[in-house]
Amino acid sequence: MTANTPDAGDGNTVHPSPATTSDGRLQRGVHPVVAEVTRRLAERSAASRSAYLERIAAAASEGPARGSLGCANLAHGFAACGVSDKLKLSGDVTPNLAIVSSYNDMLSAHQPLKDYPETIKAAVAEAGGVAQFAGGVPAMCDGITQGRAGMELSLFSRDVIAMATAVALSHDMFDGALMLGVCDKIVPGLLIGALSFGHLPVAFVPAGPMPSGLPNKDKARVRQQFAEGKVGRRELLQAESAAYHSPGTCTFYGTANSNQMLMEVMGLHLPGASFEQPGTPLREAFTAEAGRRVLGHTALGQHHTPIGEQVDERAIVNAVVALLATGGSSNHTLHLVAMAAAAGIELTWDDFASLSEVVPLLTRMYPNGAADVNQFHEAGGMAYLIGSLLDAGLLHEDVRTLMGGGLSQYRLAPRLDDGNLTWVDEVKESGDTSVLRGVEDPFAPDGGLRMLSGNLGRAVIKVSAVAPERHVVEAPAKVFGDQAELQAAFSAGELTGDFVAVVRFQGPRANGMPELHKLTPPLAVLQDRGQKVALVTDGRMSGASGKVPAAIHVSPEAKAGGPLAFVRDGDLIRLDATTGTLEVLADLSGREPAEATADSASGTGRELFAAMRGSVGPAEKGAGVFHL
Repeated sequence: MTANTPDAGDGNTVHPSPATTSDGRLQRGVHPVVAEVTRRLAERSAASRSAYLERIAAAASEGPARGSLGCANLAHGFAACGVSDKLKLSGDVTPNLAIVSSYNDMLSAHQPLKDYPETIKAAVAEAGGVAQFAGGVPAMCDGITQGRAGMELSLFSRDVIAMATAVALSHDMFDGALMLGVCDKIVPGLLIGALSFGHLPVAFVPAGPMPSGLPNKDKARVRQQFAEGKVGRRELLQAESAAYHSPGTCTFYGTANSNQMLMEVMGLHLPGASFEQPGTPLREAFTAEAGRRVLGHTALGQHHTPIGEQVDERAIVNAVVALLATGGSSNHTLHLVAMAAAAGIELTWDDFASLSEVVPLLTRMYPNGAADVNQFHEAGGMAYLIGSLLDAGLLHEDVRTLMGGGLSQYRLAPRLDDGNLTWVDEVKESGDTSVLRGVEDPFAPDGGLRMLSGNLGRAVIKVSAVAPERHVVEAPAKVFGDQAELQAAFSAGELTGDFVAVVRFQGPRANGMPELHKLTPPLAVLQDRGQKVALVTDGRMSGASGKVPAAIHVSPEAKAGGPLAFVRDGDLIRLDATTGTLEVLADLSGREPAEATADSASGTGRELFAAMRGSVGPAEKGAGVFHL
């Protein structure tokens, strides 16, 4: 493996990762809690990280891996290439890049990826390399499958994507890779798969958000009116179509856009690439430049940067900090744990909790505010966010990135200069302090993502959109086997008085841990009527639980014999986000566990995922089927 050297001329020095540094040296000036969490993470992960680095070192070769292929194998590998590329790939001096894409033309976020491979191939060829489209991965949309059986495949699709990525890279033909993906489980799956080939340099290539449509607050208002029966399906569809209206990522700050933010702060995007809209000259320039950058980071280039070395403890801590600072998707309390594990790093919910105490909330984007990601981008976006966090010592600067060494380059704004992509001026001020602020004047002193624990298990709660007076709810339980039962009770007028809705058997082993967004409108209606309500579930809610307090990802889940399986209607439950506790104030001893009422064994492909339900790990460990 190569030494940790940045690209020539950038003036930054990159230190070894904490896992391999004997003196535990950390970035000078880093916040003491960030330093301590990083130290603790490196110490906890020492054995697994060392084993991972040894594994990827063993996978590296002196020249292109295809040089060890038999003639018949190699001939298969470039049979479809033109004569010039065949000649290049026959030797051992031309790097070959894999393109792995989640393109499909049904999903708005992925439709723009259609033409990216040709753009990348042309740029790489001009720079002296070869790029081949290595394979596609599935991309499903949680927005389409909400409340449907297909949502029970959603979380597992992450690990399917990781395996599909591994299949694409398994031919020993490649010296680097570009990952084309955007949404929900796709980016985490691509990264997990790429880390299995951690000896290769990898760049992530986003598509960007669609232009702003119907404001998110207006969309939410129509959804709630529909739940109350004040408007019909026609009006609801009109509102939804005005919000989701063109190619690009949905503009609210959910998991998809949290993915993009994370890839940039981890140095796996080019600076400023995350939220540039599709179809612009700058977007095309980003796509071409990503190919050129990876070409220079191969073992045949001048600045070898294997992704397995790049994604170290510091990069993972930076990701958690940025997630908290932006009020990002709570799905990443699963995904970041799984992504870290793929690099031999043991991230825990306690690490999230420790960092959340000192990382302030710097953005207001729906569902934590009225703005969308386009407004965030226009206000200064990632450059201002990263710069502010660096100045406060809340991010590690001395990390390896797609730009070479050091995260400081990500505080610069991109621009086209005579058609050439360059990064020049530092973004020193927010263009809209109602959307984006610095550490000196945050929206809240902490990131709003908190961990709960108690005799009901461990859980996550996102309180950045929950009014402070609702951070504590103590009320009798109303128990449901799935979200359809709760919706039926709402429609029948049975949800009166204060209560805590317990929606159980929604964990990964039970039914794949679907998101339960269909619960948000009815619970919000009841809350607006003056009732004290909360949700406790072993399922997922992402960040769109909004203003209703929701303890999600409860672990151990009911299907695994967790305490939720023993709760009954009327048991008093206390959810306290201020003290971080989740308790049932009843004696559960002597009770028999409940059984799941819904059948998730078959239909909509669920029968094909039985083995994954049987082997999946707990939410707190990332809810993955890989035991890395």
